[in-house]
Order: sequence, then structure tokens, then C-alpha cells
Amino acid sequence: MKEQLGWTSVREIAEALFDAHPDVDPRTIRFTDLHRWVTELPGFSADPKASNERILEAIQMAWIDEWEED
Repeated sequence: MKEQLGWTSVREIAEALFDAHPDVDPRTIRFTDLHRWVTELPGFSADPKASNERILEAIQMAWIDEWEED
């Protein structure tokens, strides 16, 4: 069974976004799109309304780290 993801699963979400959107530069993504993409990830089970700008920024920064390491 796939691990359940929530808003505190920042590193796992970043890795999943990197895999799901390999051609996207995460520095250019809008938070509205980032929020939608996170909530659409397989295994994501948290309340979509429970996110905030700080959480989305942490996810974006972790995604940038993944993207720059590639």
C-alpha cells in the first residue's frame, strides 16, 4: 500500500512532484497550481483547506532542492 501523504510530508511530496512533473521548473510554479498538484498526488489524504503559504513554500523549496540535484 502506498504511504499516505499529508501536509507535513514535505520531502515525500517534493519527491513525488519531481517525479510527476519532471519538466517543470519549481521556481516558476504558482502556489495555486502547487496546491492543486499536491492534493492530486496519489496517496495524498490531508484536508486541502489545511495548507497555508508557509507549508506550500516549504514544499516548493524541497522540490527546488530535488530539481537542482538532478
